[in-house]
Amino acid sequence: MKRIIYIPFDHLHRNFGALKEADPNSDVIAMVESARMTTGRNWHKERLFFLISSARHFAQVLRDEGFEVEYAKAPTTIDGLNLISKKYKDLPITCAEPSSFRQYEALKKHGLVFIENDFFLTPRPLFQYWANEQKTFVMENFYRKQRIRLGILVEGKDPTGGAWNFDKENRLPPPKTYVGAPYLEHKRDETDNQVAVELSYTPTSTWGTTRKGAQDQLRNFIDNHFAQFGPLEDAMTTDNWALHHSLLSPYLNNGLLHASEVIDAAMKAFNTGKIPIESAEGFIRQIIGWREYVNGMYWFLGPDYRNNNHLNAQRKLLPLFSDPNATEMNCIRQSVSDIKDRAWVHHIPRLMLLSNLALITGTNPQEFLDWMREVFIDASEWVMVPNVIGMGVHSDGGRMMTKPYAAGGAYISRMSNYCKPCKYNPKLRTGESACPFTTLYWDFLDRHKEEFANNHRMNQQIFGLKRLADLPELKERAREVLDGFERGEI
Repeated sequence: MKRIIYIPFDHLHRNFGALKEADPNSDVIAMVESARMTTGRNWHKERLFFLISSARHFAQVLRDEGFEVEYAKAPTTIDGLNLISKKYKDLPITCAEPSSFRQYEALKKHGLVFIENDFFLTPRPLFQYWANEQKTFVMENFYRKQRIRLGILVEGKDPTGGAWNFDKENRLPPPKTYVGAPYLEHKRDETDNQVAVELSYTPTSTWGTTRKGAQDQLRNFIDNHFAQFGPLEDAMTTDNWALHHSLLSPYLNNGLLHASEVIDAAMKAFNTGKIPIESAEGFIRQIIGWREYVNGMYWFLGPDYRNNNHLNAQRKLLPLFSDPNATEMNCIRQSVSDIKDRAWVHHIPRLMLLSNLALITGTNPQEFLDWMREVFIDASEWVMVPNVIGMGVHSDGGRMMTKPYAAGGAYISRMSNYCKPCKYNPKLRTGESACPFTTLYWDFLDRHKEEFANNHRMNQQIFGLKRLADLPELKERAREVLDGFERGEI
């Protein structure tokens, strides 16, 4: 044997990363299941089940191909690699560039040889070049260049369909009666069952743990959900936990699917003429736009970016984030319950419910970031740091987003069916039945009005604040709400 190839649990693809030129006759495969990964934090067990079972299945696929696979259990990744190295007389270890700063530094210090990480469509140096040329890091500008560079949904340099985005068509509330197409139920095999026993956990059937399961999920989305995805992508409803979302992010983030495969399937379907442009564009934007942009910004902004707290938010994480019974707010109770069930809700509950609430309550961004990292099945470090610090709780002073994503109950009422059965009224900002989102939205604006006074995108909101005749009563209600949150009584 000539070298050891280390495969992290988010590089599970035979045709990308360090495996794309691997040879069973000369390469030993190293995989490490570290105690730091499994027990180091309060990880959602559905997340652990998915990551570990996917890795073990992948290891077996490589063995079946003829590779010698060393799958070590150890206190840390480095400890596991040391065990494997001793067995193979200290052969050089190769790995594709890791997906986080911490892992990159640890493996570099250990002497690994890196090859380019090609699990994304945008090489890190190319994104660095784009970002260095920008005065502001507007995702839309990056996305349009991506469309042209990759030749996706363009006619020369012009957008297919005559527009770069169809956001206006893709902001519909849920219909009064929603009947969704089916989502897959994945059967569990011996490997799954063994992982479940080790974790003392009964997993859902929501997430596949094999390459075939990931491909089946992609096929199901394309066949049954893609056409309806766009208009309802921002909607929230108790009638269906997923609406027409793809559920592909876990597989993209651990490597069982590659973005190029997803885009190829989407474009093939679009070219049949059966997929509306608003659905095709909205979905492709998430893959080649937002996902690539967030990964690029993670590496561009640097390892200290996660420590930003520009608004000096110091509140401890509220009980309602971990206990759905600690609140009477229907939207939050429903979202946290869904997370507990399957470690997933789509991007609008993440942004406009959970992150919005953390923002307007002044929750410490690092505590909120840690919670988001722990509970979501697709919560890679590179995903969550920019999404939370930059977008979700505006802790970077506007470096990524030019305005905070703060909203009151009116937005939630418009985009969901949560409010009608809720005890709180989204139209009220004072009184015991006032929606906490509405109360705290205005309180947040008042607390930070000097910060946002010169922000042209906040002019209307700040002006509206000046017209509130009941601001003293509102601020008193805000204090009551925050105290009630901490007691788990609101």
